[in-house]
Amino acid sequence: MQTITSEKAAPAGGPYSPALLVDDWVFLAGQGGSDPATGTLGATIEEQTEQTLANVSALLEAAGCTLADVVSSLVHLSNLEDFGRFNAVYERHFGEPRPVRTTVGAQLLHGMLVEITVVARRRG
Repeated sequence: MQTITSEKAAPAGGPYSPALLVDDWVFLAGQGGSDPATGTLGATIEEQTEQTLANVSALLEAAGCTLADVVSSLVHLSNLEDFGRFNAVYERHFGEPRPVRTTVGAQLLHGMLVEITVVARRRG
């Protein structure tokens, strides 16, 4: 196992790895919409989703992957009424075949509106 980090992604908020590379598989911890340069969160679900996916992309890039390599994602939304607005941003970032996805409502910390974790497989 190898720990993956990136200065282009928000740092881990606790005692865990932001991402792990295990053989050809990349496992990301939940990523939120914190801007890595400022530590601030956007005000809207759209802003936070864009930044969350930028953080996911940065960690995937550090592991040698892209969003096209994602096979599974788990999404937590603080307000399920934001689903349509979240989904409009999310779908622009993933082409066919899209990863499998589960979306749930959750009580998120520190003003986060969305948290996304993914599993990706590096192409050999």
